[in-house]
Amino acid sequence: MTRLIVIAAATALFVAGSAGAQTIGLGSTKGSVVAAMTTAISKIVNNKTDLKMRRQVMGGTQKYIPVVDAGELEFGLSNIVQYTMAKDGRDLSKQPYKNLELAATLVRFRTGLLVRNDTDIRKIEDLKGRRMASGFKGAPLFQTYFSAFLANAGLTWKDVKQVPAVGLRQHWNLFKQGKIDVAMAGVGGGPNKDMNAKIPSGVRYISLNTDTAGAKTAVKHLRGGQYERVGKKKAYVAIKEPAVLFGYDFMLFTHNKVPAETVYKVVKALAGSEKELHAVSPIWASFSAKRMPRDQSLSYHAGAVKFYKEAGL
Repeated sequence: MTRLIVIAAATALFVAGSAGAQTIGLGSTKGSVVAAMTTAISKIVNNKTDLKMRRQVMGGTQKYIPVVDAGELEFGLSNIVQYTMAKDGRDLSKQPYKNLELAATLVRFRTGLLVRNDTDIRKIEDLKGRRMASGFKGAPLFQTYFSAFLANAGLTWKDVKQVPAVGLRQHWNLFKQGKIDVAMAGVGGGPNKDMNAKIPSGVRYISLNTDTAGAKTAVKHLRGGQYERVGKKKAYVAIKEPAVLFGYDFMLFTHNKVPAETVYKVVKALAGSEKELHAVSPIWASFSAKRMPRDQSLSYHAGAVKFYKEAGL
């Protein structure tokens, strides 16, 4: 009888402990870089805190931004360009989402425009009159990026031949099929390696301008990102010579009313997991605890600030 009582008591404590664990949500897309990152983040939080983080998969970042802003979801993941659009209430966001605050700067991405290696397109201004994917109803952020890159060259959509595309993957296929003359992809990623392998002459990046009126206009539309010169590297198959690309961070954001202790636990767990995250995927190569409070022109949640101050970051 005594043994049964002990077992019952232990079971009760286990159930009580499980019920007492706080469950928090993390907005995610499906089958993308964001999905891979949110999977890794939730695993770290679940393993290293008493929180239970669950991914909430939605049809895009724009779907869960308003949900986090409304306080119905605790966290979300976004590139800084889309996040600043949400804060400002412009472009993809038709209203400002004022309740959003940052929890952490995570990783750095660099993206740019690819052309075939045997083309006579040598600089971005040479895109005038060329075929370019447009529309991107399934991924509207990339229409914004292409618009900004055209502005960088002093061009508009009227200066190119528009070829309808719904999503990014479709436009990569169009590029491989020779139906468009330029494509966008992140340096070092799988898509540009695939295009470099599938296209006989290979592919290369063309440089963006940095000091022209068009260059300044472009970064106004892509607030939060910067031009970056990227040098040759074995893993960067499309960098035939140093090229100026566009660099931007991916951010973990939250609602300003999420308890400070919750945000504190999440960022502390991530800050202590550099080696684990680096081992997950090359996506995390640029992740560093020192970079987590990097974008200080934007507001960070009080719980995150508390940890960063304690950690001397």
